[in-house]
This record gives sequence, structure tokens and C-alpha cells, in this order.
Amino acid sequence: MKPVLKMSVLAATILLAVGCQDEKAAETQPAEPAKVEQVAAEAAPVAFASEDDKAAYAIGASLAQYLAANLDQQKELGLELNREQVLAGVSDVFADKSRLTPEETQQALQDLDTRVSEIVQQKAQADAEVNIKAGDDYRAEFEKQEGVVKTDSGLLYQVETQGEGDKPAATDTVQVHYKGMLTDGTEFDSSYKRNQPATFPLNQVIPGWTEGVQLMPVGSKFTFVIPPELAYGSQANPSIPANSTLVFEVELLEIVKAEESAEQDAAVQ
Repeated sequence: MKPVLKMSVLAATILLAVGCQDEKAAETQPAEPAKVEQVAAEAAPVAFASEDDKAAYAIGASLAQYLAANLDQQKELGLELNREQVLAGVSDVFADKSRLTPEETQQALQDLDTRVSEIVQQKAQADAEVNIKAGDDYRAEFEKQEGVVKTDSGLLYQVETQGEGDKPAATDTVQVHYKGMLTDGTEFDSSYKRNQPATFPLNQVIPGWTEGVQLMPVGSKFTFVIPPELAYGSQANPSIPANSTLVFEVELLEIVKAEESAEQDAAVQ
């Protein structure tokens, strides 16, 4: 977790000023028709005295955007960082009368980092437990459907279309079309949408794919329900939460010969 608020010294003044302007704007009554022209003139962009002034303002505006996003993130975690105190810190430092020594400032930021890390970990654990239960429930219901098979590893699959071609080995490279979803139906990946089949060595994907696709004759379409331990486990990314059960619709188009795979790799490079 990176230290928060360490770039806020210059940005805080601008951020608070923007907030005050927003509050004043909310209290202002709609302009009378006769004053529209005056209001428009007052709202016109202010010219800068020099390029240095413009650059300085741009630096402050950029830092203010960073700080605003940072404060919003803390608020989402349940931390209320008072903007007036942020501004007070800036003003005091500019006036050379800070209430904290540099060491105390650093310690306060480190303490905040620790609090944020603990909250994030607690939230991640809670989310993971929810995802585990949702996956368990989904797999239990899916397993009841007609034709569903459960392997020794816990992988579930259902044959949509049974092909008549060869089955690949784990060391083979395969070409597939697929769609990946979370148990709530959220789609996180699809070769169909890209209008481009995917080609990859079967032993370089998640275990649920390595095992499952070996069960498919070429020309088949299966639905796989993959438990977290055969997918990404406790790892999370923006589209797949930690401990997610994943649902894939997979069509095995062909087993790619070694020379064909090399040609495709060269074409991509």
C-alpha cells in the first residue's frame, strides 16, 4: 500500500478552493436575464500573467485531481479525512508554523497506511468469503442439472455438442472459441466478441482449462464450471474477484500442429 496524502501539500489549497466554489455555486440563485451577459463574462477563462504562472497552476490542478481521488478512496473505506484539516496543514507549513515535526508527519502517514491496509485486508477477506459461498451454491445447483459430470478434482462440465475429432493432450496447442463468466452472469472475457479464436498451449492456462479441454473431442462445445482452486484462487484482478468460481463456454476448434503454432506465433510477433 503506497503512502497516502504525501503529494497533498500543494494540491490541498486548490482542492479546498474548488470545494468552496462548488458550495457557493449551489447557493447562488439562477441569473436574471439581464445579468446573463455579466455572468458569462465572469465565467470566462482567466488569462495567466506568464507561462510560468500557467505551468504552476497546471501542477496544482494535477495534484488536486490526485488528492481528490485519494480522499474519495479513503471515504469509500470509511475514513473521514477532514478537508479543513488538510488545508490547515498546508497553510501552517507555508507559514512555517506546522503543528507536527517532519518525523511526526511521517509517522502519521505511516499510521494511516497501516489503517488503510488493515481495512482493505478485512474487506478483501469478507468479499472472498462471499465469493466462496456464492461459488459453492452455484456449483451445487449446476451439479443437479441433467448431464453434468464432476471430475475427481471438482471440475464440473456439461456437454453441449459432442464432437467426433481427436482429444488433445496437455502438451498440445489448441484453438478455441470461448466465453468466460462469473456465477452472476457477468462476462469478463470472450473470443466471440473479439471475432478471433484463441490459440494457446494447453499446459499454460488455468488447471481447470488444462483438465477440461483434454476431455473434449475436436468439434465439441462444453460448459465448464471451475472452482477457485482450479482457476485463480485467492488472486484477484479488476474483472475476476478473489476466490471466484468461473463459468466457461468452450468450443474446441482444432488441435494446432507444431509448425502451424510456430507460424501463428511468428505472425503475431
